[in-house]
Amino acid sequence: MLEDLSKKLEAALKKIKGQGKITEENVSDTLREIRRVLLDADVNFTVTKNFIESVKEKALGQEVIASITPGQLITKILYDELTELLGGTSRELTLNASGLTILLIVGLQGSGKTTFSAKLAKKLKGNGRKPLLVAADIYRPAAIEQLKILGKSTDIPVFSLGQEDPRKIAVQSLSYAKENGCDTVIIDTAGRLHVDQELMSEVTDIKELVKPTEILFVVDSMTGQDAVNSAKAFHESVSFDGIVLTKLDGDSKGGCALSIRQVVGEPIKFVSNGEKLDALDVFYPERLASRILGKGDVISLVEKAQANFDEDEAEKMAEKLRKNKFDFDDFLKQIKMIKKMGSLSSLVSMLPGIGSQLKDVNVDDKALVRVEAIISSMTLEERRNPKILNGGRRKRIARGSGTSIQDVNRLIKQYNEMLTMIGRFNKMNLFGGGRVNKFR
Repeated sequence: MLEDLSKKLEAALKKIKGQGKITEENVSDTLREIRRVLLDADVNFTVTKNFIESVKEKALGQEVIASITPGQLITKILYDELTELLGGTSRELTLNASGLTILLIVGLQGSGKTTFSAKLAKKLKGNGRKPLLVAADIYRPAAIEQLKILGKSTDIPVFSLGQEDPRKIAVQSLSYAKENGCDTVIIDTAGRLHVDQELMSEVTDIKELVKPTEILFVVDSMTGQDAVNSAKAFHESVSFDGIVLTKLDGDSKGGCALSIRQVVGEPIKFVSNGEKLDALDVFYPERLASRILGKGDVISLVEKAQANFDEDEAEKMAEKLRKNKFDFDDFLKQIKMIKKMGSLSSLVSMLPGIGSQLKDVNVDDKALVRVEAIISSMTLEERRNPKILNGGRRKRIARGSGTSIQDVNRLIKQYNEMLTMIGRFNKMNLFGGGRVNKFR
């Protein structure tokens, strides 16, 4: 996510990091390079200009104390200004404690509105809400069917009247929600390939008819300034309350994320990273600022771990580690937990300093899939007693998992090395004798 921007900013800061003190000259040189980086990333020209002026004013107006280098000071100022540029603080979704909460989802075609609607419904359901998805996009082929499939996969009801007028669908969905005990209505509206009056009229009519609690504008972050321009047009017509950035895990330059809040004046509320329905995060400006500057995002990483953390399972695992009885069955459970947390590349990007160290390393997200396939091709006896994995069994496992014997041998070798390492840790009492520490 925004890896290219992060690398270029790090390179721009190299020169001043080697300076003994801040001067107008080295600050100007550094900010000139940062300005170029931001414009290359498709950040709005006016936003870039104001950002650079603000950083320069703060940098030249501060004394550098002995314990802080010029590089550290500039990085801190950049972090503060980036955080402010992105909105300052996170903004929560407005949810009514009683009565219906109505969320109207708008945006251009292809921005990911339908998938986001299902992701949001799943997230709200996990927080105790009873959502209803509404299929009000009658124009895009298979849009209604897509929403029904997504609703079925998450056990969330979907209201549809087929090809009826979207205004009628939106209004009748409210009565359906009340009759069926739903408290949150999420209306997936139609998009277009570009902003047009027909689209705006339809969305505006639905807004007037259902009086939504909030309107969320979904935008494809990979479309750069085009996304910012469409957001501005939508806001002028329907005055939305929050922004959702999708595809931020793709080849995003960063221009949209860094421009849209300032240009439109509304907060970014969610970011969508990936196709899985649990790949939706509340947007925290300070966390994205930290990741852009290569400082990682440990808080988000811990939160992902907490969401997939089973205390009883962790206690059993700790006990097995203490007794050096960690087998392939345990290995498989850990892989499945990691996969729930997201892709390896996204998890690695959250670790401070790791991004810059792995610039030229390809983090293979398929590696876990191969390992899972190999272990899943083992019998339960083989998983629990890897010592019986002779040549014949390894050949069968390779065939069953669609991998090579070399892949199977490599995994078994890594497993044996890990057991040796666990044994050393136990001798050093690194796993302790008490209860495992919980995320709290």
